Amino acid sequence: MALLNFKKREKTVTEADGKMAAFLTGYSIEVMPRTAEKVEDFRDLLPAGTRVYIAHIESTPIEDMVATAKRLANEGFPVMPHFPARIIKDRATLADWIARYQGEAGVDQALLLAGGVETPHGEFHSSMQMMESGEFDKAGFKRLHVAGHPEGNKDIDPDGSTRNVSDALAWKQKFSERTDAEMAIATQFAFEAGPIIKWADALREAGITLPIHIGIAGPTKLQTLIKFAITCGVGPSIRVLQRRAMDVSKLLVPYEPTEVISELAAHKAAHPEFNITNVHFFPLGGIKASANWAIDHGGDATKPVNAS
Repeated sequence: MALLNFKKREKTVTEADGKMAAFLTGYSIEVMPRTAEKVEDFRDLLPAGTRVYIAHIESTPIEDMVATAKRLANEGFPVMPHFPARIIKDRATLADWIARYQGEAGVDQALLLAGGVETPHGEFHSSMQMMESGEFDKAGFKRLHVAGHPEGNKDIDPDGSTRNVSDALAWKQKFSERTDAEMAIATQFAFEAGPIIKWADALREAGITLPIHIGIAGPTKLQTLIKFAITCGVGPSIRVLQRRAMDVSKLLVPYEPTEVISELAAHKAAHPEFNITNVHFFPLGGIKASANWAIDHGGDATKPVNAS
C-alpha cells in the first residue's frame, strides 16, 4: 500500500521546482511519542537519513521518550531528542537521560532548550547550564542544536525586545568556537519570509554564524494552526493567518507552507551564503501530511525508504 500511495504522489521535479527542492534537501521533522505511535513505519513516509526530533513535553516519561528514540533508530533514522532544561531536576538526571538514549538507541545528538515550564524543576533553567555541565561532551555527543526565535520570545524577553535571546545566541556561538560540537540553531515556526530573512541576516551581521534550521508549520487546518501559533507565542507573522481567516473562500482550505518556503528558497538561490541551511517541519496537521507535502515538492529529491 505504501508503494502505491507513493507512486500516486511521485512527480518529476521541473526546473521551476528546483529551488524549492534544493531548499528542502536535508529537511527534518518533529514527533512526540504519542504522535509517533500513529505511524506504522516511518520508512513509508521519510527519505533515508531524515533527522527526526522527539519533542519532550513536561508530562512525558523519559521511558516513553527513549522507547520512541529506539524505535526510530531501529528504522534507520538519526534521532535528536529534546532536552528541556527546566524539567531536568539535576546533573545526575541529565547524565541518566543521556546514558539511556545512548545505551538503548545509540543517540549522539540533542536539541537543548530551556523548555516551556515557568518554574524550573531543579537546578537547570537554561540550555547554557546544560552545555556548561560537560555531560554531553563527556558522553561523546557529536551534534548539539539550540533554539532560535525569529520573532522573539516573551518568556525570555518579557519586555518584547530580543536582548536576552540575542545574548544567549552570542554565548552559544562562542561555545561552538571553543568546542568540537557541531552546532546549529533550530527555530520556532513563522509564516512570513521577509521577517525571517531580516532576522537571519541580523544574526550574521552580529557575528552569529551558526547554521539555521528554520521551523516551518506543516499542512494543517487553519483553525488548528492559529491555536498552535497563539500557544507557542508566534508573533507578528500570525497576521498572515489572520488575513487568511478573514477570507471565507480560504477558511476551509488547509494551510500549506508553499508560499513561505518558495520565497525562502528563492532568496537562498540568489544568496548562497544565506545562513538558513535546512527546513525543520512541525507536523501540526499530522506527520503523514507534512511528509507527503515535502515529497510532493521535491524534498530531498528522493523516495521514502520503503518506496521503490
